Amino acid sequence: MKYLSICSISFVMLLCFSFSFFMFGITFVMMDYSLFIEWEVVSLNSMSIVMTLLLDWMSLIFMSFVLMIASLVIFYSKEYMESDYKINRFIMLVLMFVFSMMLLIISPNLISILLGWDGLGLVSYCLVIYFQNVKSYNAGMLTALSNRIGDVALLLAIAWMLNYGSWNYIFYLEVMKNEGEMLVIGFLVMLAAMTKSAQIPFSSWLPAAMAAPTPVSALVHSSTLVTAGVYLLIRFNMILANSWMGNFLLLLSGLTMFMSGLGANYEFDLKKIIALSTLSQLGLMMSILSMGFYKLAFFHLLTHALFKALLFMCAGAIIHNMNNSQDIRLMGSLSLMMPLTSSCFNVANLALCGMPFLAGFYSKDLILEMVSLSYINMFSFIMYFFSTGLTVCYSFRLVFYTMTGDSNFGSLNLLNDESWIMLKSMMGLLILSIFGGSMLSWLMFSTPIVVVLPMHLKMLTLFVCLIGGIMGYFISNISLFFYNSALNMYNFSYFLGSMWFMPYISTYGLINHSLLIGKMVIKSFDQGWSEYFGGQKLYYNLIKNSKQNQMMQNNNLKIYLLSFVIWVIILYFYMIYL
Repeated sequence: MKYLSICSISFVMLLCFSFSFFMFGITFVMMDYSLFIEWEVVSLNSMSIVMTLLLDWMSLIFMSFVLMIASLVIFYSKEYMESDYKINRFIMLVLMFVFSMMLLIISPNLISILLGWDGLGLVSYCLVIYFQNVKSYNAGMLTALSNRIGDVALLLAIAWMLNYGSWNYIFYLEVMKNEGEMLVIGFLVMLAAMTKSAQIPFSSWLPAAMAAPTPVSALVHSSTLVTAGVYLLIRFNMILANSWMGNFLLLLSGLTMFMSGLGANYEFDLKKIIALSTLSQLGLMMSILSMGFYKLAFFHLLTHALFKALLFMCAGAIIHNMNNSQDIRLMGSLSLMMPLTSSCFNVANLALCGMPFLAGFYSKDLILEMVSLSYINMFSFIMYFFSTGLTVCYSFRLVFYTMTGDSNFGSLNLLNDESWIMLKSMMGLLILSIFGGSMLSWLMFSTPIVVVLPMHLKMLTLFVCLIGGIMGYFISNISLFFYNSALNMYNFSYFLGSMWFMPYISTYGLINHSLLIGKMVIKSFDQGWSEYFGGQKLYYNLIKNSKQNQMMQNNNLKIYLLSFVIWVIILYFYMIYL
């Protein structure tokens, strides 16, 4: 009997669960049906601990997508991580990650949400530091500490929920619709979602988390960690609808979209470009959610999960075959050397840009048309469309850098397209990236949405995408002369390329000062006077006394006789007084 690996077992199990959840999800959509399950874990006298689960069409379909992507990622890892001695530990970590996400998705209760939320934070730390080097440790610590802010906000929300009588937020959805009610909880939940989904000013951890293995990046950036914040806000969407928080979130998420789109055009690391594109799409989801279109945000969440996982898998295959090099300037003519991987990569890229009739088009185009239809200020409108143009720009720049031209990898040609296990998992996602958008739009919106707009607004999305693509081509074709003249604007390009100095403010700035203060404290307290008068003083005194004692007992005849005489005198006086 052939030995089955943990990868194969996990792949089959997750795929079966995914398919069954999807079937249930379709049934629940058609019947407009929800299940609210209460499981009494412990009952003692009048106290009972109850675990609550919410199964509706949204949670079931999202779970099926998460499990399906996780199964393909594990199948992909079988070849990608085969040289890893402890691959079983890696797969177990990924499974724990997926389980935490499941817990978060089906929880209508803030306490059980916190369990899944913290589980994601903890396991993501373990996965980011998986390749054990200094860069990974720094990235892991930044990821964990940034997410702690959101965890604390969620804990405060749990404490504040005591004012209402239950931790099941699902009971208070009608109350949330009233303006001013549950404002504190709304703000805390929004803060938690902003840290998890890396909105400004918490954006710097997301590109840093690229230190994790590529299969993990595919899972994290498509359907698990970063989407947890968006999913939580979709559940709490009533709070945003009629309050200032919606406008505040619209501003921040619009800026996040714009900032990450600009940053990706200045980046040369393949994985970081894709990470910044994730950040841009998260900004798009958050901004449309803040305007009250929670179903559209959920629709884009699902379609984005498909093509983003595929994009990361293709990037992983390219990096794997280029001897772990991630610099796009060293790539070129990949379409000749890795035709199948390049095809998948280009389809995923076009889906990201919103190419008509691919997965991303259905959600992205609908979002931008609803924005054009809505009552919205000019600044937000420009942010939406300009950021969409930037998305196409960096995608085309990436394609021209990697797929066309000459190979810049030197004489040693390591590229091949024979990683069949990786290609099989990519093919699965490729099919979904092509057909997933139309399938979901038929499922989620029972009546076809017809958005009637003037001609110029209707064509604006396609026009912006076209301009973005042309700009991407020109940026990738920069000559050497332009490189030299661009050094005159070095500070400006450095500012745009380093996420508006956010890593310097949130990480290097804070860490430097805190480490200096820590050093001063150690020098003055731990290694200073407290040490001198505390532990060290006691230690020196004990040594001194034991040395004297040792000298006394060193068989010196005079001391021995003297102590004997003193001892006799003491005994004599003792006897007299008795």
